[in-house]
Amino acid sequence: MTPTDPADRRLALITGASAGIGQALARVYAEHGWDLVLTARRADRLEALADELKLRAGIEAIVIPEDLADPAAPARLVEAIEARGRTVDALINNAGFSRTEGFQAVPWEQHQAMLQVMLIAPVELAHRLSPGMVDRHFGRILNVASLAGYAPATGGDTLYGPIKSFLIKASCGLHLEMYDRDVHVTALCPGYTWSEFHDVNGQRQAVAHSTPEWIWMGPDEVARAGYEASEANRAICVPGAPNKVVSAALKILPDDWTLALAARHGERLGRL
Repeated sequence: MTPTDPADRRLALITGASAGIGQALARVYAEHGWDLVLTARRADRLEALADELKLRAGIEAIVIPEDLADPAAPARLVEAIEARGRTVDALINNAGFSRTEGFQAVPWEQHQAMLQVMLIAPVELAHRLSPGMVDRHFGRILNVASLAGYAPATGGDTLYGPIKSFLIKASCGLHLEMYDRDVHVTALCPGYTWSEFHDVNGQRQAVAHSTPEWIWMGPDEVARAGYEASEANRAICVPGAPNKVVSAALKILPDDWTLALAARHGERLGRL
């Protein structure tokens, strides 16, 4: 039976919840009875999702629009949740994007925003929220990384893969640190996923033509795999059999081979 007092219910904070994997994760957590804090830049989409989940799952969905490119956003977000008398039991770091125009062609401010949103903000939110999880002997931290974190960066998209690699390594370290403290830490590493991601970075047509359809997954599949892995306290989740094969191969192939493969993939995408 779900507690009627909001303070007694589990609360999940999901960043980048307005579309794609973040939106799918919100639906999965709501199905399992979690209250939600939904954050992203697009308030209208968040409000629509919150209304849907309140009606469908009977949970509380709090909308707090934020742009995590602002270095002050993580602190504001935590303070806004605390002001509502709630504590975060699950942190889902999902917000992200990529820039594929080339390292020098992209203004530094956009690189800086990418690092802030995808690297600094997730680490800061985990640092701010994990002490409370440890004190309450319950917590979940799910970092949405990528299969790209196992591969050399593709030319033209120089920072995305390295950021995801960092997120995987940091998640594994925090997983070990929190293992005996009742806080589950998991890195979710999806491969190609049907979402707005490639529309936003302008690569939809190129990626669709250069990759076979069978390697793609839906965001719902990815979200369910991530939720199950988090609950099982698995350090890393690579959803989908093809992605598991790719991740295993990338770990054992020589560096010069994987670099050559990344170069060929970049050529197919028109980035080199």
